[in-house]
Amino acid sequence: MKSVVLMFMLLMTSQVFAQPFKNADTAAGKALLEKNCISCHAASFGGDGSAIYTREHRKVKTAKGLMAQVRNCNTMLDTKLFEDEELNVAAHLNKTYYKFTE
Repeated sequence: MKSVVLMFMLLMTSQVFAQPFKNADTAAGKALLEKNCISCHAASFGGDGSAIYTREHRKVKTAKGLMAQVRNCNTMLDTKLFEDEELNVAAHLNKTYYKFTE
């Protein structure tokens, strides 16, 4: 019985890691991005700022890295986003630009 429970827990854990943005609100993330991030990105990269996500040598290579970068920006700019809001922003960016599945 213990092995069945352990296998179930491992399966559930792997599903969480396989879909890191599953429970995020991408519409809320888009609104937060527009409110808190776009002006800095546009000032740094021109246009609408989206070049930061699509540049050839971008820093973000994984979903975990995307979450870390959103958290870093939140901390450095003191935007005071909560963790769920950081997740929403990352989910929007992932849906729009990155397309990470894990």
